[in-house]
Amino acid sequence: MTQYPALHMIIDGQKISGGGRRSFDVVNPATGEVIGALPLADPADLDRALEVAAKGFRIWRKSTPQERANVLQGAARLMLERADDLARIATQEQGKPFAEAKIELMMNVGLFNFYAGECFRIYGRELVRPDGQRSTVRHEPVGPVAAFAPWNFPLGNPGRKLGAPIAAGCSVILKSAEETPASALGVLQCLLDAGLPKEVAQAVFGVPDEVSTHLLGSPIIRKLSFTGSTVVGKHLARLATENMQRTTMELGGHGPVLVFGDADVDQVLDTAVGGKYRNCGQVCVSPTRFIVQEDVFERFRDGFIERAKAVKVGDGLEQGTQMGPMANPRRPEAIDRLIGNARDKGAKLGTGGERIGNRGFFYQPSVLSEIPLDADIMNEEPFGPIALINPFRDEESMIAEANRLPYGLAAYAWTADAKRQRRLATEIEAGMIGINTHMIGGADAPFGGVKWSGHGSEDGPEGVLACMVTKAVHEA
Repeated sequence: MTQYPALHMIIDGQKISGGGRRSFDVVNPATGEVIGALPLADPADLDRALEVAAKGFRIWRKSTPQERANVLQGAARLMLERADDLARIATQEQGKPFAEAKIELMMNVGLFNFYAGECFRIYGRELVRPDGQRSTVRHEPVGPVAAFAPWNFPLGNPGRKLGAPIAAGCSVILKSAEETPASALGVLQCLLDAGLPKEVAQAVFGVPDEVSTHLLGSPIIRKLSFTGSTVVGKHLARLATENMQRTTMELGGHGPVLVFGDADVDQVLDTAVGGKYRNCGQVCVSPTRFIVQEDVFERFRDGFIERAKAVKVGDGLEQGTQMGPMANPRRPEAIDRLIGNARDKGAKLGTGGERIGNRGFFYQPSVLSEIPLDADIMNEEPFGPIALINPFRDEESMIAEANRLPYGLAAYAWTADAKRQRRLATEIEAGMIGINTHMIGGADAPFGGVKWSGHGSEDGPEGVLACMVTKAVHEA
């Protein structure tokens, strides 16, 4: 088994630890045991990271597309070589099954290779002007980026936060989640080992509000990229206004899934149950609110419950595990509260609703049905292994329920009616929609939401352009 590594920060290529700094205990969620001590940045560390990032931007903005592509492709190759070790580390500190961590790592490989190609596709344009005049539009790197990544995808989120700025010619200070630091450090180390100048990317950890206030309070930072909750995202957006920093915000969701009477119910269940309990439901685009047409509701609900009971829960490093523990002790407590509130209001618990054992943070795959819309769980993102299934009469009421909440990250719909598919694509308010599929991501596709789920995109050409500014140059 891969040994959990010693933890540190990376500033100017140096591994920083000790020195009387505060520390954070990293816990294996499958056992509840402490597996590492993470040093936390003090103000001097953050000032040094900012100084180095400013220097790194001056260096990297002058790099050629080939130099940037070489680093990204080299890092992708190193991630492939180190895939098993990185995936095991991710499972140790986050809990997800090893197979899921490996898939997450492979998504990073694909994204880095795609971004390597994007280095050559950052096109401007020349405008039509009279003879003797020339006007061009060009895209230039925005500047040093402060990037904050959460714990639910400990490899994939840092990959997104690092890959786009590096492809665009920016420097970046990454603050990944303190619960899952070694995964983020492993991704950054692949970039450094592939030849990224040490000044271009830094990794710091610390008390979140201290770090965000310090970094965003500096005029050196020209862009904020954040993935996390809507509450924290709104707070960071307010901080970013002081220095007019650009923002990309990938925030919370409450994924509606519309299941119409003409859908193949068994096909939907075979897909949706795995999607719901992936990463123990700790996924921003997780299918959560199942909005089911009345004539197939009972069949769908009963089939979902049956399949949920069959999900194998266990340590993510054990063979055959389909769902690991929740990532930290806060999550089971939150799910307990939400399920209790829903049942008090009359919701029916079909299965689950309890923790598993007294070691680690395991929770049963759970299903609630016939839930009143005023229950907390119908309005707050549950971020856990709980499916919510309610009956609805017709298309109009189903779309209204899908759009009822202020969130708009991912939505899903299952129907055989081609005209309805086109209507849903237009009328559902979400940044990403899967119709007859739950596969809504790809290295070449933009990833982001609307309304309270944020703004801007990661991945795809849009992810690189989000790290650039547009300049018009007029010559006479």
